Formats: sequence, C-alpha cells, structure tokens
Amino acid sequence: MKIAMLTNNYKPFVGGVPISVERLAKELRKQGHKVTVFAPDYGFDPRYGQVEEDDVIRFQVTRQKMENGMVYPKLVSREIWKGFKEHEFDCIHVHQPMFVGTQALYLGQKYQIPVIYTYHTRYEDYLHYIPFFREEQAGMWRKKLIRFAKDTVIPGYMKWFTNKCDLIFAPTPGMQNRIRENGTEVSMAVLPTGLDDSFYIEDEEKTKTIRRQYLGEEKNGHLFCSVSRLEEEKNPIFLLNGIRCLKEKLPFSFRVLLLGEGSMRKELEVLAEQMGLSDTVVFLGNISNEDVKQYLYASELFLFASKSETQGIVLEEAMAAGNPIVAVRASGVEDVVRNGINGYMTEEDVEIWSDKAAELIQSPDYRQVCMEARKTAEGYRASRLAAHAETLYRQCMERKEEMRYEEHTKSGKEHSAVSVLRLFKTS
Repeated sequence: MKIAMLTNNYKPFVGGVPISVERLAKELRKQGHKVTVFAPDYGFDPRYGQVEEDDVIRFQVTRQKMENGMVYPKLVSREIWKGFKEHEFDCIHVHQPMFVGTQALYLGQKYQIPVIYTYHTRYEDYLHYIPFFREEQAGMWRKKLIRFAKDTVIPGYMKWFTNKCDLIFAPTPGMQNRIRENGTEVSMAVLPTGLDDSFYIEDEEKTKTIRRQYLGEEKNGHLFCSVSRLEEEKNPIFLLNGIRCLKEKLPFSFRVLLLGEGSMRKELEVLAEQMGLSDTVVFLGNISNEDVKQYLYASELFLFASKSETQGIVLEEAMAAGNPIVAVRASGVEDVVRNGINGYMTEEDVEIWSDKAAELIQSPDYRQVCMEARKTAEGYRASRLAAHAETLYRQCMERKEEMRYEEHTKSGKEHSAVSVLRLFKTS
C-alpha cells in the first residue's frame, strides 16, 4: 500500500503530532508499506537542526512562526502537488484540518483516493498562539470575536472538514464522542498513538546514572517526573503549586524533573524560586524522545496537570516505564488513568491533587499500582496499532470503491476500467 501522510508540523519540531506521525509511519514501513510524509521545511532556521530523511518530502513554509515554534505552511504547496504527480498513492492520511488539510481534500478528490484524518488537537485551546486571539490583550469587541471563533467558527469548520473526509481517527473513545457530538457523521475509529517496542525496555545503567545525578547517594530520596511543553494550556503554574503542597505533606525529600521547553520557562523558573522549590524542581528543557524514556524509568511517579490533551501520549510512555500517574482530570487523561488502579486523576485543586500524590507514593500497594500502569501501556504497542491502522485503511478504500461503483451504476455509466477490487468481489 502507498500512503501519503500530510502534516503541518514534524521533526525537528517537538510535540505530540510529530511523534504520532513518525511512529505510525515507521511501523507501517516495517509491515511492508510505502509511506511518504509531507512535512514543513524548517531549513530556513538552522536553530531547528533539521535532518533530512528518506521518504520525507519537505514543503516550503512562511518564515513567520508562532511563539511555540510552529510554522505557517503556505495555502498551496508545489512540493506536495509534485509529490502526488510522481507517486500513485492509495490513500491520504492527513493530521491537521487547515493548510495541509484543505490540500488533502482537493488531492483526494482529484486522484479519487480516500482521505483519512486524525483528530489530534482541540484547536480552540491553541488560538492564543496567534497574537490577534490573545484575550488578555483584547478589548471588549475583540474578546467577543475571540469567543465567537472558539464557540462557533472552529466547531463549525471542524464539522465541515471531518464530514468531507472518508474516515476519522480519534485517539480515544472520549474524543470520538466529542467529535460525534459536534456533528461528524462519517465513519470513525479509535486509533491512539502507539509506543515503540524500545519504550518497554529499561537500560538499568542509565537509570542508575540519572538517579545518582539528581539524588546523589541519598538512599531515602525519591525522584518524580513531568513531561510537557511549558505553555499555558499545559497548566504548569498549577503543577508548581501542587509540588509545593506535596513537599509540605511528605515526610521525605524528593526532586521533580520537568522535561520540556516553552515560552513560560523563565517565568516558571522565577516562580519556582519564589516558592522555595529551587532545590526540588529541575528544569531540563527539551530532551530527545529516546532519552525521555530513560528519565521516566528513573522516576517513581509521574505528575501531570495539562488540561488540553486529546490522548496524553506521554501518559502512555510514563506507564510503560512503570510510573503511576497523578493528573488533573481532563479529556485524554480520563481514557488512560483508572483511579486507584494505575494512578489518580483529580479535580483542578492543588490540595486534592497533592493529597493523592502523597497517598500513592506512600501506599503499601504502590508496587501493584506500578504493575497495573505497565499493563495499561501494553495496549499501546505501535506494531499492534499500525496493523489495526492498515486494516482500517483497507476497509476505507473498499468503501470508497463501493461508493464509486454505486454512483456509476445509478448514473447508468459503465466503468472505463473495472477495478481490481470489483473483479475479485465478482469472481
């Protein structure tokens, strides 16, 4: 099968979508499929450190960037159109509804191939990255426009776009329900982002090195971890407040490693110092995905406060390393965390959140909860999910073929060429 994947952001940009695209493409290739990823060209800025890869076609973007490092693709990309002329793709898997999304719809119609879309992001939560949509800088009328965009324009566009696709992948059952409630009527399936097999294998020497680096020789010290971009929608100020409360409740010392970068880092470092957390919280910045795994294995508890997850990839990664989760209840979290089984999720209340973290790390059942976290992660192996994706692609292609056949039959026209699929079905 020849699959075209279109995305507005990809490596070296750090985020959930690039991880999801890379892992699915990698596993599908292992299973013998030809996957071509169409992704932005970050070469205009050497700070990105872009590395060229086989089967990745880079398209030009504007040089304007959002605060979080995302780029703005052009509305029409010559590189994408040229790539489609040179390859005979069987289906298109697009990962955003704007920019590459509209091009995917056009190309799907032009080449009569199905368009599959993965709903990765709740875009209403990310409008503030565009300067015009920052409410704190807006007057009354602009605030009304921003609210109208969040409540009406984005949901309306998402309803229109998803119903133009042939199949929608939702990362979780909860997100699938949300999409359906917004008016999407086309076929849908749940397909989370998978984990590489390497995530299930610990390098014990690296684990010991990391623990020694941050705990020294302190035998009774504990190491916790959190991974997210340091941006408003990830709720990092709540996380720091929760850690401060946790510090008051635990009878032993601990350190928290914060992995991730973002526009709020300096503000958070100052805030941590003001809270007396300078020796407790360690800001590590961006860490490669391979190294993130090592830090997770070195940790005993995963702390999370984000309210904008569609699936919480990092929660799956943390559980694969045996970390129980303590998180704020939110979409994406609810589909992964089972209270009292593999962790806890609480309301957005620092006292309740820190109580659960303190209860869990001191619980006599802590080891059992760690085991349950690992069991949960087993269901997210990338190889298994890629095989499921292949089945869904094929079913979608068959439905598309059936619809084309029925349209030709109803119109009284004959196929100029009978499809291979139809020959097999009638033989």
